[in-house]
Amino acid sequence: MPAFLTNLGGLIDGSSLQTFALWALREIPGFPPIIQTVHLLGIAVVMGTVVMLDLRILGLAVRSQKISEMIERLLPWTWIALVTNFISGGFFLFARPNRYFNNPIFGWKLSFLIPAILLTLFFHLLSKTQQDYWELNSQRLWAARGIALLSLGLWIMVAMAGRWIAYSEYIYFPAEALLNSLSLPWTA
Repeated sequence: MPAFLTNLGGLIDGSSLQTFALWALREIPGFPPIIQTVHLLGIAVVMGTVVMLDLRILGLAVRSQKISEMIERLLPWTWIALVTNFISGGFFLFARPNRYFNNPIFGWKLSFLIPAILLTLFFHLLSKTQQDYWELNSQRLWAARGIALLSLGLWIMVAMAGRWIAYSEYIYFPAEALLNSLSLPWTA
C-alpha cells in the first residue's frame, strides 16, 4: 500500500472519527445492518444508473430515449447515491481504518473508483455544455461509446474490489495460520 494511505489509516486510528463510528456501530440498535443496507442500495443505484446510461450510449438499451434525456434523468441519482455511499462507507472505514488503509484491495478499489467518478463527472459536465452534446455528430458519439466502455469496466472493477475487501484476509494470509489462530480443538 502507498505510504500516504497507511499514514492516513494511522491518523484516523484512535481519532474522534473512529470513536464516533465505533460508538454508532456498537450502540445504536440495528445500525450496522441498516447502514450496510443503505450502502448496498447506494451501490445498486450507482450501478443501475451508470450501466443503463452506458448501455444506452452503446445502443444496447432504451434506444427510444436520447442520450441527453438519459443523462438528465439518471445522473442526479448517481450523484445522490455516491454521496450516500461515501457517508455509509465512512462508518466502516473510520471504525477500522487499518483494515482498509493497509489492504491492497482497498487500494485497488480506490484506483478504479476515483477515475470512474471523474470520468462520469467529465461526461456529465460535457453534456451540459450544449444541448444534445453527444448526439450532434458521429465523432462525439464514438467518443461517448469509448467512454461508456471504459466506464463499464471501471465500475465493474469497483464493485469487484469492494466485494474482495471482505475476503482479503483469506487471500493474504495462509489458511493454516488462520486455523492456528482460532485454537480449535481439532487443530491441536
